Amino acid sequence: MAKKLEKILILAIDFLTINLAWILFFGIRVQSGWFALIIMPEFFIPMLVIYFYWLIIFTFVGMYRTWFAASRFDEISTLFKASFVGIFILFFLIFLDDYTHSVSSANRILIFIYWGIFLGLVSGGRLFIRSFQRNLLIRGIGRKNVLIVGFNSKAKEVHDQLLKHKALGLDVKGYVSSNGGGSAEDNYKAVSVIGTIREIERLIDETNAQEIILALEKDDQDILIRLISKCDQKNVRIKIVPDLYEILSGQAKTSQIYGMPLIDIMPQLMPEWEKKLKRLFDIIISLLILIVTLPVCIISAIAIKFDSKGPLFFRQERCGLNGKSFTIVKFRSMFSDAEKLSGPVWSKKNDPRITRVGKFIRRVRIDEIPQMYNVLKGEMSLVGPRPERPFFVEKLADEILYYKRRLKVRPGITGWAQVKHKYDESLEDVKIKLRYDLFYIENMSLRMDFKIILRTIYIVLFGKGHYN
Repeated sequence: MAKKLEKILILAIDFLTINLAWILFFGIRVQSGWFALIIMPEFFIPMLVIYFYWLIIFTFVGMYRTWFAASRFDEISTLFKASFVGIFILFFLIFLDDYTHSVSSANRILIFIYWGIFLGLVSGGRLFIRSFQRNLLIRGIGRKNVLIVGFNSKAKEVHDQLLKHKALGLDVKGYVSSNGGGSAEDNYKAVSVIGTIREIERLIDETNAQEIILALEKDDQDILIRLISKCDQKNVRIKIVPDLYEILSGQAKTSQIYGMPLIDIMPQLMPEWEKKLKRLFDIIISLLILIVTLPVCIISAIAIKFDSKGPLFFRQERCGLNGKSFTIVKFRSMFSDAEKLSGPVWSKKNDPRITRVGKFIRRVRIDEIPQMYNVLKGEMSLVGPRPERPFFVEKLADEILYYKRRLKVRPGITGWAQVKHKYDESLEDVKIKLRYDLFYIENMSLRMDFKIILRTIYIVLFGKGHYN
């Protein structure tokens, strides 16, 4: 089943079951005559409010993300936990409203009757859709093609599991030799070795593969690096069968294909609807910040001009989304022509190039405010990996594997690396921050953005972290 169709069906069934739960509860609470009423409550408007309330909660906990091999029990468990939190919030709000209006009512306990109706209907709707989806996959509708890299016992075990569990919707189209050996004569369950890792891009196109599963021997782990770089521009997801030690030591967070542990190496980045919502938040928040901080910006501009000679703003070319260059704008915090003799270098602690005013505006992040203009233009986001200069991007890409994967997302004013580590002063700092950036890219969501923004506010207000 196509991802878009799956999402539409889930949203539709949730819309029906959430509203039906309200209708049934309203009938029991109001129309049955079993409970005393102080005033006749509204029906339609509260129903819409409640629906959007649950829609926000479900979105926040990730219940509209693309489903893959998820246990139906796990999905209902997530629904139970999300609804428990939602009902608790509603109960607290009702209690607070009663308390502020000096109303004493035992009827607020009826919300737990609503919870029971809600949980039963919504979980029933979800189970129906998932069963419908599984039946379609078993019948051959919406299935995906898979390439297995490696031709060994691990690879054959994965193949057996995919054949055994048709509901996964994955069809093995070929084996890919990981060491350059193997031939079409090597086959398992009527599936042959169709090429080598060097030909992976052509093999993906020929087989229309949407998933790649790596079943590598321990000595073949360096192949993963080459494979990711080759598949970076392809619309495929990569999973790897981890080494047993990695699982036991907790180094690998795995998903399961019916007991077969798999690590998702290249999961889908933020869904399209979340990207659009993220962009909307960027526009609204950056515009508000520019308006609210206008007096602070005026004072800072005057101080910068009095403190040292040079332009008010610092402009510099940076690499943005997909490597496209743009000009970043900040308040100048260094002396003019600070890199005229040294060339491009990273700033460091107690950097002599930084002015007196520059030290202060860096500490409280005032120098970053003009970048809200870059956010409004769509060149940056509020949250994302920090944009780097083209000079350093090319240099670091030669020295650090995966570095250019940072360019897969729009750069940000703040990011996971910024709230977890200090400024870049050395190549080792860049490597450490790259790990944080890659973690963000693989796990990016509106929830994580919100968490990073809160941590950034905490750092700015309480002077935490490292500053120049």
